[in-house]
Amino acid sequence: MTRGNQRELARQKNAKKQTEHSKGKKKEDGLSAAARKQRDAEIMQQKQKKATDKPDTNAK
Repeated sequence: MTRGNQRELARQKNAKKQTEHSKGKKKEDGLSAAARKQRDAEIMQQKQKKATDKPDTNAK
């Protein structure tokens, strides 16, 4: 019954990967909801400004 062992090992590996992924995201963020919203708004404004400043290369 090696297949059962493979499945179990895959489950353990995936569980470890998921916990590491969720831990890293929480450490990285560390902001309150309001601070995160403000930061995201500033990033979006910068992206929009960059897009409007960029010359249109598809214009004929």
